[in-house]
Amino acid sequence: MGLGRWYNERLLPRCIDLGMRGAVFRELRPTCVGQVRGRVLELGFGSGLNLPHYAAEVSEVVAVDPATLGRHLARERIAEAPFPVRFAELEGDRLAVDDASFDCVVSTWTLCTVPAPDRTLAEIERVLRDGGSFHFLEHGRAPEAGVARWQERLDPIQSRLFGGCRLDRRIDELVDAAHIGDMRCETFYSGRPRVLTYHYRGTATKGG
Repeated sequence: MGLGRWYNERLLPRCIDLGMRGAVFRELRPTCVGQVRGRVLELGFGSGLNLPHYAAEVSEVVAVDPATLGRHLARERIAEAPFPVRFAELEGDRLAVDDASFDCVVSTWTLCTVPAPDRTLAEIERVLRDGGSFHFLEHGRAPEAGVARWQERLDPIQSRLFGGCRLDRRIDELVDAAHIGDMRCETFYSGRPRVLTYHYRGTATKGG
C-alpha cells in the first residue's frame, strides 16, 4: 500500500473521526438530521457521528461511505442505535439501491468532497420517493469577496490534506441545479476561521 493510499484509507478517517466530534459539530448535527424520518440514506456516513442525533421516527439508516474503516470506527454507535443500520455500496457514481426507495437522504459535510456533485445529486433525486426530502448541512463558499479569495487560495491544500474536500463550492447553487424539488436553504458562519466555517443548511423536497 502506497503512502497516499495509506493516508487516505487508514489515517485520514481516524483524523476526521476525532476532528468531527467537536462541540460545534455536535450542536449542528441535530439541526439537520433531527428532522428526518422513515427510511434514510446517509451519504458520507464516516464513523457514524450522526447516529445519536436521529429522531425516533427513523426506521432504518442505510449508510454509504467509500472509507470502509469508518464501519469499524462506528461499531459502538451502530450497536447503540435504536434502528437498524446497514451499508450500501457505490458502483462507480451510482448508489447500489433501488429507485424511489427512501423517505429521506442526509448529507453532512460530504458534498464538499464528492468528485462530481452533480452526479451525486442526480442519484439523490433518483432514490428519493415522491414527497421525500434531501437534508444537507455543508460548508462552502462564503459571500464576502475577501473570504472567498482566501478559500480559493487554500483550496488546493485543503483538498490534498482532507480527501478532496473543497472550500469554495456554492452548495445552494448545486442543490438548486439538481432540480430535486422545492429547496429551502439558510447560510451562516459557525465560528472562525471564516474560510472554514461558512455553512449551508437546508432541505429539498422531491415533487415540491
